[in-house]
Amino acid sequence: MEYSNSSNTEQPQTCLEITMEVHRVVPPPHQSTIHKLKTTLKETFFPDDPLRQFKGQPTGKKWILAAQYIFPILQWGPHYSLSLFKSDIVAGLTIASLAIPQGISYAKLANLPPIVGLYSSFVPPLVYAVLGSSRDLAVGPVSIASLILGSMLRQEVSPVSDPVLFLQLAFTTTFFAGLFQASLGFLRLGFIVDFLSKATLIGFMAGAAIIVSLQQLKSLLGITHFTTKMGLVPVLSSVFHNTKEWSWQTILMGFCFLVFLLVARHVEGIAVGRTFAALKNYKVDGNKEMMAIGLMNMVGSSTSCYITTGAFSRSAVNHNAGAKSAVSNIVMSITVMVTLLFLMPLFQYTPNVVLGAIIVSAVVGLIDIPAACQIWKIDKFDFIVMLCAFFGVIFISVQDGLAMAVGMSIFKILQQITRPKTVMLGNIPGTDIFRDLHHYKESMKIPGFLILSIEAPINFANSTYLNERILRWIEEYEAEDHKKQSNLQFVVLVMSAVSTIDTSGVSIFKELKKTVEKKGAELVLVNPLGEVMEKLQKSDEAGDFMRPDCLFLTVGEAVATLTATIKSQVSNHVV
Repeated sequence: MEYSNSSNTEQPQTCLEITMEVHRVVPPPHQSTIHKLKTTLKETFFPDDPLRQFKGQPTGKKWILAAQYIFPILQWGPHYSLSLFKSDIVAGLTIASLAIPQGISYAKLANLPPIVGLYSSFVPPLVYAVLGSSRDLAVGPVSIASLILGSMLRQEVSPVSDPVLFLQLAFTTTFFAGLFQASLGFLRLGFIVDFLSKATLIGFMAGAAIIVSLQQLKSLLGITHFTTKMGLVPVLSSVFHNTKEWSWQTILMGFCFLVFLLVARHVEGIAVGRTFAALKNYKVDGNKEMMAIGLMNMVGSSTSCYITTGAFSRSAVNHNAGAKSAVSNIVMSITVMVTLLFLMPLFQYTPNVVLGAIIVSAVVGLIDIPAACQIWKIDKFDFIVMLCAFFGVIFISVQDGLAMAVGMSIFKILQQITRPKTVMLGNIPGTDIFRDLHHYKESMKIPGFLILSIEAPINFANSTYLNERILRWIEEYEAEDHKKQSNLQFVVLVMSAVSTIDTSGVSIFKELKKTVEKKGAELVLVNPLGEVMEKLQKSDEAGDFMRPDCLFLTVGEAVATLTATIKSQVSNHVV
C-alpha cells in the first residue's frame, strides 16, 4: 500500500510504499453490570487489595490474620527478640530526648499548658505501638498541627481569660479530628488527602514555618506586650512598636542557643536523605495508618492529650538511631512517663527563650527552597499554587492560606478535566508512526486526512468543549487546504488515551459524525478502548457508526487502508 505525505510547509510530495497487515478491531468481552460495579468499587476503595491474604486460608487462619491486621503488634510481637530490643531501647531514649523539649514547646505554641505536650508524647505512642504498622514512625505533637489548633481556638476563646474552656475545646477538637481521620481510613477514603498537592504542601509548610518562627520573636526578643494575631504584618508591627522592651541578654542567649541547635540539626539532615531512601523494605497501608492515628487521637483526647501524628524529623531520628519496631515508641513513652512523675518540676524553670529557639530550629527545616526551585523548573502553575499557599498563610491566616491553595489545586484539576488536550498528528517519513506535528517537526500531514489525538477521558464536563475544538480543527484544516486546492476526506480520531466515556461523550460522536458527513468527509476511530468501544456500539443502533471500515487499531493501518480504498475508487471511476 502507498500513501503520499505533504508537510504543513511548502514541501514536495513524497510517496511511501508501506505494506502492512490490517488487524480487525474486536469488541471487548461481555461483562455484567454487577461485575463492572464490583470492579469499579474495588479499584476505588481497595486498590491495594488488603483482603488478598485471606484467600484460600482455613477459617482459623483467617481469624488469626484478621487479628494481626487490626493489631499489627500480634504479627511482629511473637518474633521479637532481645537483640531487637537493644536497638529499640537506644532509639526510644534518643527520640525521647527530642520529644520532651519539643512536646513542651509545641504545647506552648498551641497555647496549652506544657504538661499537656508531655501527656501527648506519653499516651498516643502506646496506642500507636499496638495499632500502627510502621517500624520507623515516631508519634507526638508537631508544630503545624499545634499552630493551627492554637490559632483556630484562640479565635473563639481566649486561653488567658478562660483557660479551662480553651483546654476542653482542644481535647474535643482532638477527639473529632481523630474520629474524622479514623473514619476516612475505615471507609477507605484516604485518597481524599491527594487533593493536597506537593506544591500546596511545600508552600503551606514554608508559610506556616515562618509564622511559627515569627511568633517566637516574643520569646527571643524578650517582648512582654505582643500581638495575638498570626499574620506577618501585625507581628512585625508589634515587634518594631515595642523596641523598648527588647532585652539584649535575652537576644544574645536566644541567638546562641538557636545557632547551636541549627548546627546540631545539620549530621541529621544528611542522614535523613541517606537512610530514608532504604525505607521500602516493608509496605505501609495508608488507610490503615489513618485509622491507627485517628484512634490514637481519640484515645489521647480522653487522657489530656491534644492532636498528635507522625513527625518526619522525629521519625528520621528514630530510624537513624536504629529502631527495629514500634517498641521504640513504647520506650519513648515510658521515658516521658518517668519525666512526668519525677522530673517535671525541673522544667518549670526552662526559659521561654530556650523554648522559642527549640521551636524555630524544629520548623526551619520545613522551608524547602530546593523543592520550590524544582517546582519552578517543572510546572509554573504549580509554582503559582505554592506561592498562593505561602503568601496566603503569612499575610492572611493559616486556614485561609491552605484553603486558597487547595482551591487552586482543585481548579487546576477541573481545568485539566474540562479542557482536555487534543493534538494534530502527522506521519514521520519512512515509517507508519504518527506523532504530534508541533512536537516532531519532521512529521508531515497526509493529504485529505485530519488526524487528531484526544488525550483524556470524555465526559459531560468536557464533551461540549471537545466537540467545539474538533470542529475548529476541521475549519482550520479546510481553510488551509482550500489554499492548496485539496479536500478533507477523513477525520481520524485517535482514542488510545480515552479510558472512559459517558452518555454525553457518546452523543458528541453522533453529532460529530453528522457534521463531518455534511462536509463530504468520513469520521474514523482508531483504537477505542474496551469500555469506550462497548458504549459506542450500544449507542449505534443503526449499525453505521461502528462499521469495520471506520474502525482501526492503528493510525498507520487506517491511513494505508483508506488511501488504498480511495485509489481503488479512483481507478474504478476512470475505468
